[in-house]
Amino acid sequence: MTDFAQLTTMGVGGPIDRLERPSSVAELATAIAEVEAVGDPWLVLGGGSNVVGPDAPFDGTVILTRDVRGIEPIAADDGLVHVRVAAGEPWDRVVEFAVSHGLAGVEALSGIPGSAGAAPVQNIGAYGQEVSETLVSMDLLDPESGAVERVPASALELGYRTSTLKRGAPGVILSIELAFRPGGQSPVRMDQLARALEIEVGREVPLHVIRESVLQLRAAKGMLEGPEHPASCGSFFVNPIVDENWARSLPADLPRWPVGPEEADVAAPLEDGPRLRHYPDRRDVKLSAAWLIEQAGIRRGFSLPGSRAAVSPLHTLSIVNTGGATAAEIVQLAEFIQLRVSQDYGIVLQPEPLVLATRRD
Repeated sequence: MTDFAQLTTMGVGGPIDRLERPSSVAELATAIAEVEAVGDPWLVLGGGSNVVGPDAPFDGTVILTRDVRGIEPIAADDGLVHVRVAAGEPWDRVVEFAVSHGLAGVEALSGIPGSAGAAPVQNIGAYGQEVSETLVSMDLLDPESGAVERVPASALELGYRTSTLKRGAPGVILSIELAFRPGGQSPVRMDQLARALEIEVGREVPLHVIRESVLQLRAAKGMLEGPEHPASCGSFFVNPIVDENWARSLPADLPRWPVGPEEADVAAPLEDGPRLRHYPDRRDVKLSAAWLIEQAGIRRGFSLPGSRAAVSPLHTLSIVNTGGATAAEIVQLAEFIQLRVSQDYGIVLQPEPLVLATRRD
């Protein structure tokens, strides 16, 4: 019997009752239709990089998309290069494909684990880019009706690490369509990346240079997959977004960045308490979750007594499995971090991965 621990990058989670491994988009749709018809619990799992599985046995079916692969060019007349990517294609291979063909739009998203089908669900982003900038549409399966519809990216209401699918809307992505800019170069948008390249923000550089630098930056933070890196989900918390007026009450040295008015709030004070006041005519700002964690007294490498879950020794946004950790230990540490930050700053950090486990598993 397969465990969640074997299928997820965090390496935690108990046995799965049934496992399906479709090898094409058509087989994926059929597998979902079959489990939906039976009425048993089911879960679609890609690279497993954004899931904390439960310790308790999962009495249902996990549909693994890792064999549903393919990157196919699509004809278009808008001056961009369009490709359709199957849901199970590893995301970094999509980036590698684009960069090797001189196609700009996702080069700063290098090294992000997971599958292409999962990328729009949380609108993955890094170093000034988000998948929403290149996403055109997706083939979306309605599990109840079995119908497959080509849905425009706008229907997902993509925001900072969120989408309608992440917020609970029904649907399973079978494939995605992306549109890239030809030319082989792209401007660097973020200070950290610009400093690493020793250039000014906004300067255009070859795509392969951006990709190599991003991979080096992620490796330095322990954010790449591989046996040399501890098991983790990458960033465990998203940077909270709050009203700029409210943010003025926070310490002046807390890093913050203005965000566009279209981005929705993703953080609130205490879980069951009132939401942060939001005024449509005021700008929102994004706060550094890493700074909040560190200033709340949670240092790199921190762990609770007797726990095999720890804050990464390289980056406070990452929780790692130091070896043999349970899902309950991961959740316990995450909740402790949330508690400390909420006590000090009135903000509950929101997890980035899908957490199926509980502290009582």
